[in-house]
Amino acid sequence: MNPISIRPFIGSKDFNLCREFYKDLGFEEHIISPQLSVFHYRGISFYLQNAYVKDWVDNTMVFVEVENVELFWNKLSALDLLNKYPDARIEPIKTLDWGSEFFVHDPSGILWHFGSFKK
Repeated sequence: MNPISIRPFIGSKDFNLCREFYKDLGFEEHIISPQLSVFHYRGISFYLQNAYVKDWVDNTMVFVEVENVELFWNKLSALDLLNKYPDARIEPIKTLDWGSEFFVHDPSGILWHFGSFKK
């Protein structure tokens, strides 16, 4: 097996609002159908569906390794996402024994971990 990529499917409570949220984060959207888009940013991608199952969305977590947590945190903070997306949440950076991370909850509640591992 020679994997090329992994692309999780995530749901959305408000598909169009979430599409805008991810574009504001810097992802590029490619519409596949009226109910499905794929979002790309450099080497990572994921599918956003116009589908909402509360238990599924409430238990979805995605970890993205970033080169510099502080730099990415500063870029995100400057976007003022919480005023534009009141249901979104951003939690501050935490330093742990394995590295550093912060959390972003999208408007539907999908939990994104953005982190860097200690070298």
